[in-house]
Amino acid sequence: MRDLVPRLAGHRVLVVGDLTLDEYLFGRATRLSREAPVPVLELVRREAILGGAANPARNVVALGSAAVQVGIVGDDAEGAQVRGLLAAAGIVASLAEAPGRPTTRKTRILADESPRLPHQLARLDRLERAPLSPAEERAVVERLSDHIPGADAVICSDYQIGLLTPAVVDAVRALCGAHGARFCVDAQGSSHLYAGADLFRCNNLEAVAALGRPLHSAADYEAGVRELRERLGARAAMVTRGPEGVALEAEGVPFTHVPAARASEVYDTTGAGDTFIAVAVLGLCGGLGVVDAARLAAAAAALVVRRLGNAVVTPEELAEAVGAGG
Repeated sequence: MRDLVPRLAGHRVLVVGDLTLDEYLFGRATRLSREAPVPVLELVRREAILGGAANPARNVVALGSAAVQVGIVGDDAEGAQVRGLLAAAGIVASLAEAPGRPTTRKTRILADESPRLPHQLARLDRLERAPLSPAEERAVVERLSDHIPGADAVICSDYQIGLLTPAVVDAVRALCGAHGARFCVDAQGSSHLYAGADLFRCNNLEAVAALGRPLHSAADYEAGVRELRERLGARAAMVTRGPEGVALEAEGVPFTHVPAARASEVYDTTGAGDTFIAVAVLGLCGGLGVVDAARLAAAAAALVVRRLGNAVVTPEELAEAVGAGG
């Protein structure tokens, strides 16, 4: 598996989806509030990182491939910060601007008491879930038309915040078909939109919601993954199950269970699915079979859950992890 890691580099991937600015406010608890039974924190520092659909793009770049980000931001300070962070990460940004739509910001408030690890006390999201307007859809489709030619793959990163409307998804599908790019999906819902995907990924809870029935046993997952793949007409379907590994099926590949890579400490699962889809797609671009691509992706996801917030994996870290057996 170590020898497969270099094959993740040298590809061009377009990521389209819901962008977020992930804000972390770290404070030191000084006393209990007189107004409510909550701690009073004195602000120590603020950090902001790319989230949502930008996180797969960050992982693509970290692994030695090129990423183009297509999305939409507001005419606000958060939108400007997203643009700056994309540039700093080496991601080509092709963003539409919607003056009446706020850039999504997820603010996490954490108590930071060294030597203990910070722990989250609250989260406040500012977002607009309404679907894009027709004018906003056209602006996104124009950018897709500019950049999908020449891409090896497109990842639709659907955080259910309104960008991936039926019209936008139809445009991605058509452009991928016209230009030979892989049509790949990381969906948190609306799975019915993604018919014909080359790779469809969701987690176990999202699969349960899509199928309308519980999944418990290995037989449940075998039947469920097969139904998802057949319903969508997908070439490959993967359902990630956290510590239970990955259930998958693909054209010419019968149902397979890929065990989870060993994670010695699970600190924060934020962004693990983003890392998984980025590695899986790069693996397919590099000529890996779906099972090997899922194995590398599972190993990468096991690395990022050991860190706070959205994180990326380097080729060196991944090679060391798979070389050590996870």
